[in-house]
Amino acid sequence: MYDHIGLRVADLDAATRFYTAVLAPLGYVLCSSGDGYAGFGPKGAPALWLHLNKGRKADGAHIAFRAGNHDAVKAFHSEGLKSGGHDNGGAGPRKDYSPTYYAAFLIDPDGNNVEAVCV
Repeated sequence: MYDHIGLRVADLDAATRFYTAVLAPLGYVLCSSGDGYAGFGPKGAPALWLHLNKGRKADGAHIAFRAGNHDAVKAFHSEGLKSGGHDNGGAGPRKDYSPTYYAAFLIDPDGNNVEAVCV
């Protein structure tokens, strides 16, 4: 539904490790990187851009990534915890969202709320 998203990060190496780990179970890869940036998405089509921000810490954003199945949601959460993320809601149904909504939530190293969802 979106063309691309850009997030400002305080530590590009830490953010790149985190997003490499959590996006792999969802089928996304590091497509592009350079001095001060990294881009993730389907191979050859980056849509999530990380930009090194040496200024003040930005307010957190929320991003939900579509997952193919419940196992991918679980792996997203597990890999995120191992890669510097903080739990913000483990993998499971969210019946208050919809009867088929299954998601997991993490806080990334820069305070963004990231989610993997399978409906």
